[in-house]
Amino acid sequence: MTIERAFVGLPSPTIGRAGAGGHPCQGLYHRRAGTEPKIAFVAAHYQVDFSEHYLAEYLAERGFGFLGWNTRFRGDDSHFLLDHALVDIGVGVRWLREVAGAETVVLLGNSGGGSLMAAYQSQAAEPNVTALPGLRLAAGVDDLPAGDAYISVAAHLGRPDVLTSWMDASVTDESDPVATDPSLDPFDPENGPPYGPGFLARYRTAQEARNRRITAWAKDELARLSAAGYHDRPFSVFRTWADPRMVDPSIEPTNRRPNSCYRGRPERANRSGFGIAATCTLRTWLNLWSLDDSQARAHPHLARVTVPSLVVNADADTGVFPSDAAAMYGALAAEDKERHDLSGDHYFRTPDGARDRLADLIAAWLGERFR
Repeated sequence: MTIERAFVGLPSPTIGRAGAGGHPCQGLYHRRAGTEPKIAFVAAHYQVDFSEHYLAEYLAERGFGFLGWNTRFRGDDSHFLLDHALVDIGVGVRWLREVAGAETVVLLGNSGGGSLMAAYQSQAAEPNVTALPGLRLAAGVDDLPAGDAYISVAAHLGRPDVLTSWMDASVTDESDPVATDPSLDPFDPENGPPYGPGFLARYRTAQEARNRRITAWAKDELARLSAAGYHDRPFSVFRTWADPRMVDPSIEPTNRRPNSCYRGRPERANRSGFGIAATCTLRTWLNLWSLDDSQARAHPHLARVTVPSLVVNADADTGVFPSDAAAMYGALAAEDKERHDLSGDHYFRTPDGARDRLADLIAAWLGERFR
């Protein structure tokens, strides 16, 4: 069986082709050679390149079209703006309907894409996204073509939620990566693992407080800069690989590998230069990472998702947990919704065919609803 991959590069209503030639919206359309699928997927993420998404060929083999789609923010969530990303996703959805000939479009939200695609469907069904102070809404964001189904795969509740749950609560000075409160240090053996309920309660409270401290500083700094005629500035967030569940397998027990995160051993990853939100601007922090200001949190958007919906959890994931899947499923407004747990890590990499099982589940679920 031959799978064709066609490159798709398109302008966005709010930004055109770059001088060097690149289009802001880019992706790869996968399909079985010689076919014109009537059911097609679109998958996008806040910043990860989904053009060659791991499910693309598996679902194309089963007769579906699959557009692995990137917005202008691929590789650059440090400048992310939700309304512009939603407009770019709309470009892909329109292409599937108007050029590829898809009659049914399935929004696939994988990992961070779960909340992003929920926000897209929410905005398409009932425009609700507002502009940050000092900015205007992106042109076309109030006129997005809706999807016909929504699928969440190994997805969390949004960038503010996942960042806060991974944040090192023991950080005492955002300008000093070393500054630490020992009583909250998850890597101090005096605190665990295993972690007691008292420590965990204090830790989770301190994580939220850290997020809100950064937000308060970002607002004050943005006001200071604006008064001086400046638009924005970059800054760094350190130590974001410190969710106690990564270290202590007794918290939300699953089949995950203990003391592990997406970048290896949590203690080492937490002290590295790699991490989510590592580089931000003030406006992007408020738009993407702030618990109180970001509109990229899944809960309110899922409450507007009424199309048939499927939630799939990976039982060996080291960064997304069963409580995330349960919360996603519970928040969905769809009357027709299902939740499944499958073996596999965050990307369903197993030697015994986890990706095939995932693709079979999705194909069967769609087959019961769309022809």
